[in-house]
Amino acid sequence: MFKLFSKKEENTNDFAAVVSGKIVPLTAVNDDVFSKGMMGTGVAIVPDDDVIVAPCDGEVTMLFPTLHAFGMKNEEGVEILVHIGIDTVNKQGVGFKKFVDAGTTVHRGDKIIRMNSYDLKQEGYDLTTMMIFPGCEKKMSFTTDGYAKKGKTIVAEYKKEGE
Repeated sequence: MFKLFSKKEENTNDFAAVVSGKIVPLTAVNDDVFSKGMMGTGVAIVPDDDVIVAPCDGEVTMLFPTLHAFGMKNEEGVEILVHIGIDTVNKQGVGFKKFVDAGTTVHRGDKIIRMNSYDLKQEGYDLTTMMIFPGCEKKMSFTTDGYAKKGKTIVAEYKKEGE
């Protein structure tokens, strides 16, 4: 009788958009490394915002010195790579500001990096931001269109064993 009021056990992990903007399938990204899935499965967002946030609760496991990408691991151990733009590594960190360091525990929606999208776009950079889940190809489902609000819109879901 009281099971009716008990909380259902969570069997999935949700990942929110890391930036606000238009959601696109990874296959639409203008870089074969991402569009052909060489880095893993995922989803992309064409940003209309400068702030990149944490997609989930977890730990920032790596932050590239060039600030164009960072890695995270959620509380369940699912790893995610967030890559900001195409060829933005060439900027060597110019146009990016970090809010955290590797090893920082964060919550969904916490600020990770700010990019100067105006200057980067003026220089011709495509700022499509990829959310990559290495080694999770068979366990992920994605939203591949629509508009995402950073830290709010769920764009990826990880299904645990047995689902």
